[in-house]
Amino acid sequence: MNDANILDKPGIHQQIEEKSKEIGFTMPSDLYIGTILKTLITSKPKAHLLELGTGIGLSLSWMVDGMDAHSELITVDNDPELTGIAEQYFGNDERVSIVCADGSKWINEYKGSKFDLIFADAWPGKYSEIEEVLALVKVGGFYIIDDMTAQPNWPKGHQEHVNRLVEYLENRSDFNLTKLNWSTGLIIAARSS
Repeated sequence: MNDANILDKPGIHQQIEEKSKEIGFTMPSDLYIGTILKTLITSKPKAHLLELGTGIGLSLSWMVDGMDAHSELITVDNDPELTGIAEQYFGNDERVSIVCADGSKWINEYKGSKFDLIFADAWPGKYSEIEEVLALVKVGGFYIIDDMTAQPNWPKGHQEHVNRLVEYLENRSDFNLTKLNWSTGLIIAARSS
């Protein structure tokens, strides 16, 4: 099996990759993360989805590709340049809401329904507001985080944040956890109760 042979990239992915290089965006999502997001979202028809950390929209392209016609996705990022670019690619998709806001503030003010899947790819929802975000996952829903293995762009001391987060998730009795030393390091947690 060759897991590098990725045949089902979203049609728009190449354009977003090129835009990422053009603007010098240095934190693009890994292809492998995209494939697993698409697969998990495909398992959730009529899904209510959340992405924290839109970035330039690479992982969003995979998430949208896995959604059915009745699913909806909210993606949140605090960078107006990046959310503006994401709007160019996804703004006409009625299933997608792109929110430019401080993630911590958005999480604390959100009053809507719980989510079938949350992909936390930003500080808020991963290293802050973790209790609040996990409370937003439906029973049977997924909480997914990446970049759990050391990355070359990590600031000094970041490993300690990762270690605390992993330990915290391991000690939760209401989520079943799978830790994968694959791609950039991935944790998939499913709410059990």
